[in-house]
Amino acid sequence: MKDITTIDDIILLVDTFYNRIQQDDILGIIFKQNIQDRWPEHLNKMYRFWQTILLEEYTYDGRPFPPHAHLPIQQIHFDHWLQLFTETIDSLFEGAKVEEAKWRAQKMSVMFLSKIDYIRNNPDKPPLI
Repeated sequence: MKDITTIDDIILLVDTFYNRIQQDDILGIIFKQNIQDRWPEHLNKMYRFWQTILLEEYTYDGRPFPPHAHLPIQQIHFDHWLQLFTETIDSLFEGAKVEEAKWRAQKMSVMFLSKIDYIRNNPDKPPLI
């Protein structure tokens, strides 16, 4: 196996991961309800996100948290998302970029959950988006 070094590697990772997500009993329904028929748009956004993060090719300029701010998700969902991501990436690649991707995914899950908890626990305050 090789490390993640090209946009084709990113596409393989993202496509494989989100195919697993769509088939997953825990996460599939949440994604299907929120993405609906916009999968090509979502996948393209994820290609650009991970391309920017891992390859330092700046093609993503969005804000990743706001679409997640009011989803019905909790710690169990983030843990499962992270498990699927780790299993997927480990089945396809190995190397420094793989470890960076897993580290960034873990940090992102902690940050997202913290922000979601803040929004839920402080309904009268503006969200930290």
